[in-house]
Amino acid sequence: MIPTPTTATTRTPRTEHLINELQSFGVRLADPKAGVESRRGGAGPSDHKAITIDDTTVMVPVHTAPAADSPYVAEAPDAAGRSRILRDGVALASASFPKRPRFYDLRTADGVPYWQVAQLHGRDVLATTVLQTCVRYQSRTKTCQFCAIGQSLAAGRTIARKTPAQLAEVAKAAVELDGVTHMVMTTGTPPGKDRGAAILVESAVAIRAAVDLPIQAQCEPPDTDDWFPRMRDAGIDTLGMHLEAVTDPVRRRIMPGKAQVPLSRYFDAFAAAVPVFGRGQVSTYILAGLGDAPADVLAVSERLIALGVYPFVVPFVPISGTPLENHPAPGADVMDSILRPLSAMLRRSGLLASGIKAGCGKCGACSALSSYERRAAA
Repeated sequence: MIPTPTTATTRTPRTEHLINELQSFGVRLADPKAGVESRRGGAGPSDHKAITIDDTTVMVPVHTAPAADSPYVAEAPDAAGRSRILRDGVALASASFPKRPRFYDLRTADGVPYWQVAQLHGRDVLATTVLQTCVRYQSRTKTCQFCAIGQSLAAGRTIARKTPAQLAEVAKAAVELDGVTHMVMTTGTPPGKDRGAAILVESAVAIRAAVDLPIQAQCEPPDTDDWFPRMRDAGIDTLGMHLEAVTDPVRRRIMPGKAQVPLSRYFDAFAAAVPVFGRGQVSTYILAGLGDAPADVLAVSERLIALGVYPFVVPFVPISGTPLENHPAPGADVMDSILRPLSAMLRRSGLLASGIKAGCGKCGACSALSSYERRAAA
């Protein structure tokens, strides 16, 4: 039985358990239109909606198959925007939904709706996939089995290539109208050995010329380490190079194309990037539940932390329409077995979400990890 949650000032392990449960089971929405529109498809974890529980905004699956049968329900918000999370009719937590941002109602100078260029993630993060195509996506023998980068493009919810001018225009408006505090730029992997670094650099230059907004860029490790100072000099504050899976057998099975870039290249790139961006300002996304044992995730995380890399471990969430749409999400106990010791490692090393300048780790909405970190500090 999940107990009644405490407030943020008396946070307990069971608060994190509730977040883990919601991200595993998903939630049914009494009012699907509440708050910011939910995100379908895309380059990363998707089919989610942002929900603020007490003072913590989390991304919770709402369009996945498990969510349709979830024991958790989010009530329709009242006139003040307040809601509750229920299980079996029992209220477990207060909740609210971030409001639709005002920048969504605008269009770029060349007529593209702003929301097709970039979207609000979490509570105050602007996120975009600069290139909504990937050299690996068209082949099921190469594509990452969890990825839905082509779905939102096919459905007309985004555009294939966001120009630097469009990104700068939208970023400036998002800061001025909605108080966005940092930005995430990811990309599908294009042909070429830079693996997307070049388009991220030109995009960052344009954005930082228009608005003072901390930026995280995300791409596969480029062919040479020379790209890292170029990215920093373009105005990129933090860098994400995402492992997703941490052992070779799982990498080859789940993401056969991306696995052609060996783990050794990732670790060489991490070691080269940390001196450029700083300890804790280089991160990697790890999806728990793809097949890696918790002990393997923790062993790789310990190695990453020793390099100064922040391992952002999130629960895998199956996305409809992908080969892994029926793959189960990890249970709350599995996530607890990883996040509890991981948060202790991070505290000992001084690598904390609160110290990250921009990006997924700073936002923290796709994982309970930052909640574990805060609890350990209380």
